[in-house]
Amino acid sequence: MANVKILHTGMTECFDSQGSIIDCRNSGQDAAVGTGLFCSGPRFNSVSAELIKDSLTGLLWSKDCSLVEYPLTWEDSFALIEELNREERFDRSDWRLPNRREMRSLIDHSQKNPALPIANPFVNINLGWYWTSTTAARNAAYAWYVHLEGGRMFYGKKTDYYWIWPVAGKSSVLPQTGGQSLTKEGKSSRLSDLVSCNNTIDFGVPWPQPRFHLKQDEVFDSLTGLIWQVGDIFDRQLLSWQEGLEAARSLAERSGKPWRMPTINELESLVDASECDPALPLEHPFLIRQQGYWSSTTSGFENDWAYVLYMDKGAVGVGFKKTREFHLWPVMSP
Repeated sequence: MANVKILHTGMTECFDSQGSIIDCRNSGQDAAVGTGLFCSGPRFNSVSAELIKDSLTGLLWSKDCSLVEYPLTWEDSFALIEELNREERFDRSDWRLPNRREMRSLIDHSQKNPALPIANPFVNINLGWYWTSTTAARNAAYAWYVHLEGGRMFYGKKTDYYWIWPVAGKSSVLPQTGGQSLTKEGKSSRLSDLVSCNNTIDFGVPWPQPRFHLKQDEVFDSLTGLIWQVGDIFDRQLLSWQEGLEAARSLAERSGKPWRMPTINELESLVDASECDPALPLEHPFLIRQQGYWSSTTSGFENDWAYVLYMDKGAVGVGFKKTREFHLWPVMSP
């Protein structure tokens, strides 16, 4: 399977621009395409009373989503992680703050309050922002965080206070977050995510080199197996969500190729968290100039909204389906 490093979003139903459920056939929506890696059996399994293994990613998470009863600054989060490792909490000494892809891997985009898979075993879930170890490329004073109420991902000041959810182990599924990055001190490094105040390390599947292969107006991503439009066809047109879906369908009919609107996880797979304006790998061949792109993934929080990737900074947000506010970047599976 080509896209084993992209997780299924969790979407199983299709919705129109008003948020009403519709038949998925020929809709071009996330649930109609059904791409992405998912579990055929139980996803989460208890390793112990306090430890849960995610069989989809191979990562280990504390069952308690809030090991401390209060939010922490980014730096204080690392101090707590170091304390957990000194104590060998839950018989492990490899606890760390998850990077942005590890934290996002828990999100089920069809759910809300929390935006986690149904029947998950976790307790003490706070419906707020959870820190990641990934520094924002735009400003080293900011780091990425994920919102468990509805599944968005943005960044905030490292001196602000948010929740933490430690992770352990390594994944053979999730890609690394970037090729190089800004560390806590604002220095460039080939390693993306800060694990302690004096050490950086990037967990995840390494990117193939070269990653992208351009042939005419198509770009093959050797990391995910997806084929993307090089850009410019719809890049300058602001579209509503439905207009974007229809434009992708029209392109497929004209070309005879299965072009479609990408899911939010497919769009996010292109992000290099160490870059911004755009948040794409330095060697990318794309002719992409716009800030935001529609995904085919409806928001589980409000079904008349859909997920959007802000390509200028790499953030995952949402847009009101009826507004002509974002752009289309077509993709197809080989």
